[in-house]
Amino acid sequence: MIFNSFQFIVFFIAVIFMHYLLPHKLRWILILCASLTFYAAWNPLFLILLIFSVSVDYFLALAIYDSENKRKRKQFLALDLFVAFGVLFVFKYLLFFSNMAVAFLNALGLNLSPPEFSIILPLGISFYTFQAAGYLIDVYKGKQEPQRNYFKFMLFITFFPPLVAGPIERAASLMPQLFSYKKFNLDNIIEGYKFMCFGFFKKVVIADRIGAAVNTVYGAPLNFDGLALIIATFLFALQIYCDFSGYSDIAVGCGKMLGIDLTQNFKQPYLARGTKAFWRRWHISLSTWFKDYLYFPLGGSRVGSLRHAFNTMVTFVVSGLWHGANWTFLIWGGLHGIYQVAGNLMPKSVKLPNLFIVKFVQTSATFLLVGFAWIFFRANSTADAFYIAGNLFLGHENWFSSQYVFAVLNSMGMSLFELLIGLGCILFLFISELFCGEECLHETLMKKPADLRFAYYLLVTVLILALGVFYNAAEFIYFQF
Repeated sequence: MIFNSFQFIVFFIAVIFMHYLLPHKLRWILILCASLTFYAAWNPLFLILLIFSVSVDYFLALAIYDSENKRKRKQFLALDLFVAFGVLFVFKYLLFFSNMAVAFLNALGLNLSPPEFSIILPLGISFYTFQAAGYLIDVYKGKQEPQRNYFKFMLFITFFPPLVAGPIERAASLMPQLFSYKKFNLDNIIEGYKFMCFGFFKKVVIADRIGAAVNTVYGAPLNFDGLALIIATFLFALQIYCDFSGYSDIAVGCGKMLGIDLTQNFKQPYLARGTKAFWRRWHISLSTWFKDYLYFPLGGSRVGSLRHAFNTMVTFVVSGLWHGANWTFLIWGGLHGIYQVAGNLMPKSVKLPNLFIVKFVQTSATFLLVGFAWIFFRANSTADAFYIAGNLFLGHENWFSSQYVFAVLNSMGMSLFELLIGLGCILFLFISELFCGEECLHETLMKKPADLRFAYYLLVTVLILALGVFYNAAEFIYFQF
């Protein structure tokens, strides 16, 4: 059951009606049942693993909080993190590291064959593992009292809108909202619809449409060169943004309709002026998780310059590894680490003029750096990634030939008409976000006349119904993480 499916729409409408018809004391039980049903719809066996993880986290959180022995509290925390990340390692990284070990031993002269096995990655395991780990660390540090009701704690971990692909929520923010009284409020329904509407627009109108060209080129990059590789990389940068931020918008909208405010996970990241600013706007809940639970404990920036660079690189390489067990993700994380370290070396005293051309150059340079790194994120292998990176400008002498450009566009698995629709919708999205800066689009529109707001959301709704890619609905990209 995915957000962009008819089954989910029916499921969610039923949940909303029952939620507000039930007495307050029973509402959280309904949401818990709905969340478990939502997750079990993917694979019931994954639900067993999820309940196991929840149970371990629940009992060890109580043990940490109730123990007066500092050493035992630390041992309980270490045990929980060992179990949680051990499960994550087995399902997500075991095959990758076993293949690395075999390759290393073969390099030493041993003739070993890599193990023949495959493991299905449980849906959302990285997200709910990190959410639970943050909760346990906060309990250990005394920042959070543990939830003593087992089923209420289970709801905190399994709450279905952000369960599969975030945002990664903190207990201090989410837990009180799950159990507080909520009167039916039409404004919440309308606000939720706005978020969901824009999320669906990003996903089914833009991401799923341009994804056809991206899949064609990145699926067999050796068949392409030059302009096709550049266009596909540019389109993937937009695809992953619209796909992932679209999921977050829909999740936030679902929460709003239930009277719950979830974390805003994106703030127009491609308008950032600098890669450091980009990470303050992209996947905000994960960025702040790594900052609070890895970067700061390593020492953050309150150390010497070399140690600061080390802390930065470790944080971004681990972030890359979080995304997947592949060298391509490690390189992607390493590139962003290098961007940050290089940015930190820039003299702080240099003040650039506050001119449009300066802002344009900064934003464009940031997008190019981020877009180049996306090559390694999207490529199926390091060999593919290096081929793409090394052949981006091949045949550049033909780029001004309309016949050549037309031939390239027709070879990318997407009709010219579909491409033009996609680019037109991207332009509409860009103009919409350009007027918002770092402010939420919906907050910006709230300051506009009611007629303008109504016309805007009506237009977005019409675009979804008229241009949405609903046949063979595609999963969200971040489901694989």
